[in-house]
Amino acid sequence: MTLIVPVRAASGLALAAVACLLPVHARAQDASPWIKDTYSSVRLIAGSRSGNVLLGGIGFQLQPGWKTYWRTPGDSGVPPRIDFAKSENVDSVTILWPVPTKFADGAGGTSFGYQKQVLLPLRIVTKSPDKPVTLRASINYAVCEKLCIPVEAEAELAFRSVASTEDNAIAAALDTVPKPAKIGDATPVAIREVRREDKRVLVDIIAQDDKGSPGKEVELFAEGPTLEWALPVPKLVKREPGGVQRFAFDLDGLPPGATAEGAVLKLTVAGSGSAYEVTTKLP
Repeated sequence: MTLIVPVRAASGLALAAVACLLPVHARAQDASPWIKDTYSSVRLIAGSRSGNVLLGGIGFQLQPGWKTYWRTPGDSGVPPRIDFAKSENVDSVTILWPVPTKFADGAGGTSFGYQKQVLLPLRIVTKSPDKPVTLRASINYAVCEKLCIPVEAEAELAFRSVASTEDNAIAAALDTVPKPAKIGDATPVAIREVRREDKRVLVDIIAQDDKGSPGKEVELFAEGPTLEWALPVPKLVKREPGGVQRFAFDLDGLPPGATAEGAVLKLTVAGSGSAYEVTTKLP
């Protein structure tokens, strides 16, 4: 029931003073009050309740010029750590991550994350559908401009058994979450092939617009089988006829004792207004 993402050292970024925030008491409403820090705010959101599977969200607002990180931060950064262990009548919580934005990390690399605002949808499985549900989240994240400031927040929200005014916001956020796909699927942006050349992984992606013409630029994000993997940011290395874009990355950043042989990678591809997530075993 706990999602913990290990902190990855932020290259070239200094961690400043921690902003510790007070817990928020649950109210019979669709969203908890904003927990405000100097550069960001965070709150919980409840969707309509029906059965034992509920939808909710964690909303972040960021001051202009500030950002926070995706589940995998890229070349540097501090990913969020979110713990739901103190919740009541909750069996599990799954965070669904919208496609991140790429931005320079200030040290010559690229980081992945969000600016301005983002809503992370939550899929919540209850222990008993007939009993009250209270979601409690210990939220640890970083907001960064030139410096990175860690933030700690304790948020709490009771879910009501009526229609929520936040359903449209949650649905809109779900539309930004990559959809599951397989290699070779006939989707607007698709991974056509993944192959390996020694320590180098090559990924061919094809993107088309609504008329079947080659689409615009695409983005590729690569993650290892566990959160301890820190793969390099994939780079575009070649364009081929028919709208094929070839990306490459080296099998670096593996945790001690790990091997790339038979490892299962998670590849997220975004472009042409769509995003998909492919799980594949290294050839």
